[in-house]
Amino acid sequence: MKSKRTFLTAIFLVVASLAATGQDAKEILRQMEFNMRGDASYAEMTMETVRPRYTREISMRSWSLNDDFSLIYVTAPARDQGTAFLKRGNEIWNYVPNIDRTVRMPPSMMSQSWMGSDFSNDDLVRGVSVVDDYDHKMAGSETIEGMECHVIEMVPHPETQVVYDKVIYWVSKEHYLPVKVENYDEYGGLVSTMHFREVKTMAGRLIPSVMEMIPEDKQGHRTILTYHAADFDIDVSEDFFSIRNLTSAR
Repeated sequence: MKSKRTFLTAIFLVVASLAATGQDAKEILRQMEFNMRGDASYAEMTMETVRPRYTREISMRSWSLNDDFSLIYVTAPARDQGTAFLKRGNEIWNYVPNIDRTVRMPPSMMSQSWMGSDFSNDDLVRGVSVVDDYDHKMAGSETIEGMECHVIEMVPHPETQVVYDKVIYWVSKEHYLPVKVENYDEYGGLVSTMHFREVKTMAGRLIPSVMEMIPEDKQGHRTILTYHAADFDIDVSEDFFSIRNLTSAR
């Protein structure tokens, strides 16, 4: 009888430990997301796409509200000005000013390049939630550039339509900020790596101001996204994220 109780206690402790680990991983990512975006945020950014024979730069503004609403508006160069992307819940919309056309983007388009960069549409528009659309588990700890990091492995829920079949996050233990992300395909191959650098204080909080995406199979290709200004306490409602504002956001 005592042996049976000991066995059941051990099983309970293992299950409890696994549940706690999963919860810890999810909460770490939830805190990381809040630190990066807050409940409602605004940002001004430039994106530099580097290729072996040329470099291209785009300037943009973005607004977000929780995980369900976001709007990105391209401000430069002139030929791309007015191009915009809108997320409302599960719907993703793209406005192309040259042809004055608004298109609802199907899930199949989320894996495609965003404006010719190394970021996918999903990377920028965030079609899925890092917190809600994945199963998470702690995969250890690692020190990167002097920062102690939690290593968290994420696998999408079976019903979630995603670009990557596995994502690994490195999150700093001190400030709960992203340090590195690796994206993997369905065969377990590394697709791309994103590095987060140059942590600065913006609007009263620490954030990495530079994000660099490097594809695994394209030598000399990389894209650098740089934050120049941010506000994490803007007054914005769901009504702001409308088709009308998609075509007229400034």
